[in-house]
Amino acid sequence: MTPRVLITPEAEKIVAQLKDRYGPLMFHQSGGCCDGSQPMCFEKGEFRVSESDVMLGEIADCAFYMSRDQFEYWKHTQLIIDVTPGRGASFSLEIPLGVRFITRSRLYTPDEAENLTQIETC
Repeated sequence: MTPRVLITPEAEKIVAQLKDRYGPLMFHQSGGCCDGSQPMCFEKGEFRVSESDVMLGEIADCAFYMSRDQFEYWKHTQLIIDVTPGRGASFSLEIPLGVRFITRSRLYTPDEAENLTQIETC
């Protein structure tokens, strides 16, 4: 099966640091408010998902959510969660570390598109 969301080793290291400090985490791909469209990391349960969200999968044992409307635009791409130096203007947990998560994406190949993991509705 082709995963819909992946994480780079560098971003996974930041997630490990955040888990040590905060415990279980979750991600939600923001829809463009404040610092643009970026993945935001929260303590598990601190961001309320609803029936208007979908879960794309897990990265570093953290659920990754996105709004159903936004997913319609991104459904043809694999999301790759990475990290970059600099402060974002968000409430995401990594901001005090002087880094921010970013989303890179790429189109699925035809073979990958045939074998995508299923999204879960909330």
